[in-house]
Amino acid sequence: MLTVTEDRFALAEVFTIARGSRTHADVLTVEIAREGVQGRGECVPYARYGETLASVRAQIEGLPAGVTRSDLQDALPAGAARNAVDCALWDLEAKRAGRQVWQLAGISAPGPMLTAFTLSLESPEKMETAARKHAHRPLLKIKLGTPDDMPRLEAVRRGAPETQIIIDANEGWSAEVYSDLAPHLLRLGVAMVEQPLPAGADEMLGEIARPLPVCADESCHDRASLPALRGKYDMVNIKLDKTGGLTEAFALRDAARAEGFSVMVGCMVGSSLAMAPAVLVAQGAEIVDLDGPLLLAEDRATPLHYDENGVHPPLPALWG
Repeated sequence: MLTVTEDRFALAEVFTIARGSRTHADVLTVEIAREGVQGRGECVPYARYGETLASVRAQIEGLPAGVTRSDLQDALPAGAARNAVDCALWDLEAKRAGRQVWQLAGISAPGPMLTAFTLSLESPEKMETAARKHAHRPLLKIKLGTPDDMPRLEAVRRGAPETQIIIDANEGWSAEVYSDLAPHLLRLGVAMVEQPLPAGADEMLGEIARPLPVCADESCHDRASLPALRGKYDMVNIKLDKTGGLTEAFALRDAARAEGFSVMVGCMVGSSLAMAPAVLVAQGAEIVDLDGPLLLAEDRATPLHYDENGVHPPLPALWG
């Protein structure tokens, strides 16, 4: 039996990116029960990709009874719906086998991974205060993507002078703006910039200088995205809500590495249940950005554990 529920988790603070603000994480939780065993998965429908809670729920509820993980890859396209079901099926398989997902996947036992902590898009003054508060963290991710980004970046660097910084422009710049900003990003020690140009309008990245690594986020969903990224990007951001689950995420990671891309593993703003499978994909990634639960005021009953070593693999009571 497959059931879908809508869950809402309050955020600790308003979270703002170039496309808007939110105060809650609205997610769908999928539970699949077979022969007295239950597996769970979570997805975060994303309006940027034309998804809503209702549309994704309809996709999930339209699946045939007894769908397998293999069937699922063709039954649904890459996206949030397939992700929640795929992860629930992995969890179910592990519980029925009395093993852990990493064992079923044939990978080494996972360990903690240092993760970025994201600073919301705010005024320079507020971002400097936030940077100072989180300056002890080894990696800060800054949401930018407006015409007035330099004061914000300067403010964050003042607040966290020693911390490594990466930037997510959320498709908010033009090629001209990025070319103008790039030298300043280098001057301020920015290690990577994520999706500076809009997906579908990023051809200029193959023609202009890329003085620091550029990561594809909205331009990269699954393995089918890779051919269009060659010569334009240096890194891909793997998110399970884009790949359509753990199965494709593993495949995308391996294919991207084979083509010479570095790997980032990221997330939407969701609960620990959404992050748990991604921790397995994140093993060995150059950049890990699985801070969703750190942005929440409330979480699952058995949340992921975060400490100075990063985000730890999930306990079986949560997932996997």
